[in-house]
Amino acid sequence: MQHLDRLVRALKRLPGVGPRQAERFAAYFLRASQGEVEEFITALDEVKSSVVLCPQCFAYSESDLCEICQDPDRDTTKICVVEDPQDIEAIEKTGAYKGLYHVLHGAISPLEGRSAEQVKVRELLARVQNANPKIEEVIIATDPDSEGETTALYLADLLRGQVAQITRIGYGVPLGGDIDYMDEMTLGYSLKGRTKI
Repeated sequence: MQHLDRLVRALKRLPGVGPRQAERFAAYFLRASQGEVEEFITALDEVKSSVVLCPQCFAYSESDLCEICQDPDRDTTKICVVEDPQDIEAIEKTGAYKGLYHVLHGAISPLEGRSAEQVKVRELLARVQNANPKIEEVIIATDPDSEGETTALYLADLLRGQVAQITRIGYGVPLGGDIDYMDEMTLGYSLKGRTKI
């Protein structure tokens, strides 16, 4: 069945969707009512035509500037740098950060051939240099993997002297976790990132 196979192949291209899950999604669409399928198609069309990148922070937006960049109550002296737009939502859910964001749209990865020019590093540097009021702190919140660490170190070197404070989010032992179940790398980062109590 070539049409079903084509749908399965298309669904497998979605991040985190393997062959079995793609088949389940395809089966769902086959069983769904015409109204449900049309609603899905309409939602895809609308998001593709109405969602753009905010020209200031490069998050997703449906207007000229995203809601966070427009918010007059945000601390405009702090920028939190993340890899992907969905990282913003995760940080916002904590309620612990009230500054601005900058989305890189990826991380530097020499193995994958992705350099600093292919992510929004140049735009971050220009934003920091032209900010009014001056940026006092850049918080680097890239993923704790090799690409995220490479990106964090590159950004720290690039921004040194441009801002008063460059920080990296802490990571390590999760709340409720048992130390004897943690891997060595996680425990090592936890020890390096320890804080006074």
